[in-house]
Amino acid sequence: MYLDKLKLDGRVAVVTGGGQGIGAACAQALGEAGATVIIAELRTDRAQASVAELAKLGIRAEALPLDVCKSADVDKAAADIIGRHHRVDILVNNAGVAKSNVRAEDTSDEHWRFHMNVNLDGLFWCCRAFGRQMLEQGNGSIVNIGSMSGFIVNKPQPQAFYNASKAAVHQLTRSLAAEWGAKGVRVNAVAPTYIETRLTSFGVEENPEVYKVWLDMTPIGRVGQADEVASVVHFLASDAASLVTGAIVVADGGYSCW
Repeated sequence: MYLDKLKLDGRVAVVTGGGQGIGAACAQALGEAGATVIIAELRTDRAQASVAELAKLGIRAEALPLDVCKSADVDKAAADIIGRHHRVDILVNNAGVAKSNVRAEDTSDEHWRFHMNVNLDGLFWCCRAFGRQMLEQGNGSIVNIGSMSGFIVNKPQPQAFYNASKAAVHQLTRSLAAEWGAKGVRVNAVAPTYIETRLTSFGVEENPEVYKVWLDMTPIGRVGQADEVASVVHFLASDAASLVTGAIVVADGGYSCW
C-alpha cells in the first residue's frame, strides 16, 4: 500500500532546468518512479544530454527548449505538451539562478531583475500555465525549488537579491496552495541548503574560506547532494504526500536550527 503511493506510472512530469544539477536528479527520480519526463531547459544541449542519460536507465523522457522568463513561450510549451500527452500531472519548478557575493549597495538594476525574472517571474509563469491544465483535469502536483535562503540570511556572502526571490517563492507556493487546494492541485516547495552543483561552485571550489563557514554553520557538517533534494521532490509529487500542500520542506542539514 505505502510503496504504491510513491509510484508515478502513467503520469507526465515537467521539470524546468532539468538539464543539470538538482533538475536532472529530479527528472531521474520521477522517471524511476514511472513518470514520463519532459526536460524543459534553456540550453538545448543540456536537455538532450539529460534525456540521453535517462534513456540509458529505461526512462521515457523528452527535451523541450524553454526560456521560463518568456511567459508566451511558457504558455506555448504547456499547450504543446498537453497537445501531445493530453495532461500534465507534475510540475517541478527547478530553473533558477544565483550570482551571489554582490553587496546590496552594489546591486545593479540588471542584477536584481535577472534573479527576479528567473527565480520568481519564470516560476510563476510556469505555475500559471501548467496549473491551468491541472485545474481543468482536477488534480496535479507542483513542487517549487525554494531555498533555506528564503528563511535565513546567508553568510559570509551577500546576496539580498537571491534571498528575496526565494522568500517570494515560498509565499507564492503557500498562496497557490490555498487557492487551488479545493480544486485538487497541490503546491509545495523544497528549501535546500547548499547543494554541490555549479550554482555553489564559487564557494565549494573557488573560495575555501566561504566553504568552511558553510560547513561550520551546518550541523551535519557537509553540503547536500542533488539526489537528496530529488528524493524530497519525488515524495511531494507522489500520492504519498496527498495530505501535504502549502508546505515548505526544509532540507538544510540542520542549518536553520542554530
